[in-house]
Amino acid sequence: MTMNVLSAPIDLTHPHHIEFGAGTAQYVGRWVQARGFSRILVVADQFNAGRIDLLGLSGDVHVFAEVKPEPDVHNLEALLAVAEAARAQVVIGFGGGSSMDLAKLAAVLPGSGQTIADVVGPEKVAAKRMALIQVPTTSGTGSEAGTRALVTDPVSQNKWAVQSVHMLADLAVVDPDLTLSVPPAVTAATGVDALAHCVEAFTSRKAHPAIDLYALEGARLIGRCLKRAIADGRDREARAGLSLASLYGGFCLGPVNTTAGHAIAYPLGTRHHVAHGAANALIFPHVLAFNAPAAPEKTAAVLDALGLPRSTDPASVFEASYAWCKALGCEMRLSALGVPADDLLKMAEEAHAIRRLLDNNPRDVRLEEILAMYKAAM
Repeated sequence: MTMNVLSAPIDLTHPHHIEFGAGTAQYVGRWVQARGFSRILVVADQFNAGRIDLLGLSGDVHVFAEVKPEPDVHNLEALLAVAEAARAQVVIGFGGGSSMDLAKLAAVLPGSGQTIADVVGPEKVAAKRMALIQVPTTSGTGSEAGTRALVTDPVSQNKWAVQSVHMLADLAVVDPDLTLSVPPAVTAATGVDALAHCVEAFTSRKAHPAIDLYALEGARLIGRCLKRAIADGRDREARAGLSLASLYGGFCLGPVNTTAGHAIAYPLGTRHHVAHGAANALIFPHVLAFNAPAAPEKTAAVLDALGLPRSTDPASVFEASYAWCKALGCEMRLSALGVPADDLLKMAEEAHAIRRLLDNNPRDVRLEEILAMYKAAM
């Protein structure tokens, strides 16, 4: 396996404008006003819909407040109906990854003649239909930085991935103060999700030095800040560190993307409605240890970034990373999350079919090895 070839081509695409720092949320309203936009659509969950005043918006503001965790096609269709009626000039994703992913699709599908089924896959979107602003309120998905959106197909229970440069944000506003109210359990799960983005990109077959610096620094920030933010949610420096780590994780997703960890975590959400961050936290140590023989130096660097003893031995890697996640308060047993043992094989089959991620894992993963990870996690 060849990784980190300096001369390998890579496409580095970031939002056109990024505002980062405490108190920057109000910049959204100023940006919208400066461009003369008066018809605005905000895509949010119920909690964040109740605080859109923080964005400083004026004009004709429509709010879609029905975003669900792990949104499916029905949730998207409800949003698109609102978007068609609103005739918005700008759409704002205000929330976690679910809100931001749906906002991306709302910026390109209404009035296009394309359906979600038409655009699944890379670069099938015809055009951007309205301006797009992303404002994350958790530190995990990094969706504000990327060009991918995920929705669940309720028929197959698989995630549909849409990738398009037309879904890149015109403006991303990352205000760590918006995360101060995130509860400890969600802080932990979303923090490990951001870590997984960084680590999976860092150890991917597609890893590249231009992304490695974001991946490793993201892991270091999480190692320094996650425990602090869980212990004291009002620790603004720790929250800022996690927000920056999440943004860096988002930078990793576009040109490199995730690998086996996310593929194996997805069925927990699509089949059993386990929150995406919680699913990734549970799977993280299993995949880190599994990949250690194929990426020993990088695995040791990840442990070092988290403040753990450097190791390349799979058993030691698993023990250290499992204990680290558990100490954060993450649930590490599938059974405790309501996943039945008799569904593990079907889950493994679905995970094994996600070739867009598994084919870039540093080590080939067989179906029976995925099943073994699920069984070990029961």
